Amino acid sequence: MSSKDQTTASRTRRPRPKAGTEAAAPEQERTPHPGGRPRDPAIEGAILQATRKRLATDGYSRMTIGDIVADAGVTRPTLYRRWPNKYELVVDALHYGLQQREAAFPPIELERMTPLEAFTEAVRRLDPRANNERAMALIGNFMGETEREPGLFEHLIEHGNKPRCEELLLTLRHLQDKGAVRRDVDLDTLVSLCLGSYFGDYLRTGQKTPRDLADRVVATMWPTIRTDEHE
Repeated sequence: MSSKDQTTASRTRRPRPKAGTEAAAPEQERTPHPGGRPRDPAIEGAILQATRKRLATDGYSRMTIGDIVADAGVTRPTLYRRWPNKYELVVDALHYGLQQREAAFPPIELERMTPLEAFTEAVRRLDPRANNERAMALIGNFMGETEREPGLFEHLIEHGNKPRCEELLLTLRHLQDKGAVRRDVDLDTLVSLCLGSYFGDYLRTGQKTPRDLADRVVATMWPTIRTDEHE
């Protein structure tokens, strides 16, 4: 094979960007210059916040790197030094939201609460919009992308919904161990019902989460799961 043919074959075998995603920046844009300035957390935060906003308003497919850098007030090379493509940026934006939630909600002090207080607090923390008013739109967009980018919804389940549900599940198990919740209660179904109450309320009203929603959900559920000693 001639040198010209080898060059052509090499170009032909060059991997293409995944369908539905933007191509990564050239290597010279993505690799920081040795000895350059350290990364600024404020810049990364601005990019991640701009990404989360665009995800809620535009959805993953319509969201562009150009829109994000414009919203964040940075350049493309600045973004590509940190994230090689849109998919990885979005995954980090999800983790960024989880970190914000963890900072806003320290562990529940179960031993200092009554069973009813502990159950109510855990249900209150299920609210997807507790620290992100655009959460419902973001979740809806990710559900709409399931066929094109199934990994995004999987990340949302694993790192967004699962930690909240696990906190409620562990709280209920603790209450069972203390004898406050009946042993025959299907805890997994109970967690799903409590989580679903936030989506049901939003789909019915389209309004912000009522401040007393967790109290009303617990008032409905508690009589059916408590033991006789905790009436």
